[in-house]
Amino acid sequence: MAVTQSQNINLIIDQGADFSNNLTVTTDGSTAYDISGRTFNAQMRPSYDSSTLTATFTASIVTAASGIYKLQLTDTVTKSSSAGRYVYDVMITLADSTVEVVQKGIITVNPRVTQL
Repeated sequence: MAVTQSQNINLIIDQGADFSNNLTVTTDGSTAYDISGRTFNAQMRPSYDSSTLTATFTASIVTAASGIYKLQLTDTVTKSSSAGRYVYDVMITLADSTVEVVQKGIITVNPRVTQL
């Protein structure tokens, strides 16, 4: 049985802009899971079965006891991502080395107008 509950959360990224979003790991959808000392891996791809990697997120703990962590992409990474729909998931490695999915969903990359 999973320690955490996977949540479907859709994200919006503006092409060419820095992206940052705080997310929370829970045990049942509302109770925070302490993520002290845990590691995260998160990727964005064109589809769930795609071998093409669009981006790898930087994940960092914001408030461990409250289960809050942050996903980030730089403007350089989002600029190189074509506008459209993608999928992502976030994996957490627990104390016993078990790996679980904590969030997943669809990412919409909005095209940019301003050229820098």
